[in-house]
Amino acid sequence: MASNFTKTYLVENKELFERISEYVYYHPETRFEEYSSAEFLASECEKAGFQVERNAGNIETAFIASYGSGSPVIGFLGEFDALSGLGQEPNKTSYERTEKNVGHGCGHNLLGTGAFAAAYATKKFLEENDLPGTVKFFGCPGEEGGSGKTFMVREGVFDGVDVALTWHPSPANSIMSHSSLANYQVYFRFKGLSSHAANSPHLGRSALDAVELMNVGVNYLREHVIPEARMHYAITNTGGISPNVVQSEAEVLYLIRSPKVKQVDEIYKRVCKIAEGAALMTETQLTIEFDKACSNYIPNRSLEKILYENLLETGIENPSEDEITFAEKLWSTLSEGEKDSYLDILKGFGYKGDGSEFEGKFLADTISPYEPTNEIFPGSTDVSDVSWVVPTAQLTASTSALGTPLHTWQMTTQGISSYAHKGMLRAAEAMALTAVRVLTNKEDLESIKQEFNAFREKNPYSCPIPEDVKPSKLTQR
Repeated sequence: MASNFTKTYLVENKELFERISEYVYYHPETRFEEYSSAEFLASECEKAGFQVERNAGNIETAFIASYGSGSPVIGFLGEFDALSGLGQEPNKTSYERTEKNVGHGCGHNLLGTGAFAAAYATKKFLEENDLPGTVKFFGCPGEEGGSGKTFMVREGVFDGVDVALTWHPSPANSIMSHSSLANYQVYFRFKGLSSHAANSPHLGRSALDAVELMNVGVNYLREHVIPEARMHYAITNTGGISPNVVQSEAEVLYLIRSPKVKQVDEIYKRVCKIAEGAALMTETQLTIEFDKACSNYIPNRSLEKILYENLLETGIENPSEDEITFAEKLWSTLSEGEKDSYLDILKGFGYKGDGSEFEGKFLADTISPYEPTNEIFPGSTDVSDVSWVVPTAQLTASTSALGTPLHTWQMTTQGISSYAHKGMLRAAEAMALTAVRVLTNKEDLESIKQEFNAFREKNPYSCPIPEDVKPSKLTQR
């Protein structure tokens, strides 16, 4: 009954959800500045009969849309932030940058809309069957470089939620059963003295030299950390564009990752010592500003199993000839290295297999078997911190051509294609069916909670973001 109802409801409202996805796509906004997207989604929630609480967790673009009363409480996590530098015209097979140059190169227009559609369908099921329980759609800003959910966890936004569900667009159809890398993101600012670089260089103290020396030091550190660790950096302020001026200020932003928060913290402290050494060598002043952090993801196998069963129940619609042709043209834009690595991308999203079923194809038309794994996804997500306080599961649905890397113009251009919207509704249906099952089956909910509680008894949670750190916007930098 739930399967037929959910599929029928989502199909009947297909145009609504596509319109929402397109609105968010055409209003790309970076972390914590998603004013148009957040307000549009919140208003659509109100039109659908949800009660909306804006400014959730004291974050301007975060909100909670709620329906129903009592337990269990099912939460759907929706993201809608975009990425700077990934502006791209939709449905093109070549790079055509937009004037704003901000775009959904990670598919968050689909992610947020799909989670909303799942919440919408679950709400309708409760209404039609006069059942107890609460549905909450969480509008979660700032995933890209902001760890919005981690801030929301710190402020208690997810307290009282029994189960959380979400998804992510990708070229695959599978359960995202991997753990992930925890991370810290930190600014290192150096302040020196300007001077004429030829006439009086001895009077200057170069902040840019300090940044470069710090980066060299961290490069030497890479040999002496665990292999799973990652250290990325971006020089966000070079101190100007005049080579004949000794740069009096410079800044570098570091993103430090490792499988556990404790490991990240240990590496971070070593990086700080390197920065201090660079400041001493250049006689500059150092300021360290903690920007954000997130924990490693904790899978809930009991909930994942139910989500997988419902993903199978949902099934996959065959792609059209136009969709296949479009995907083939995009495949041709990939480098040989990207083509050779297409299986690595799929495996990062939980795909299990050797790729033989994709021979001669450009779109995934199968659902990968569910096999719980202890492997670690070599990326990070703020869904992780939700998973520490609420039993959480996430799936991925194919919305892009095989081989499409995230954070590329190719991902952006496919963001509102017919194939992407099919994947979005596939994810919504699987999540809604999972929510209905948890709402109506006490034994399933008990198994999910037992697994979660057993883990938490041995692993207490501490938010990795210090209390005095607040969410920051890119335009504040």
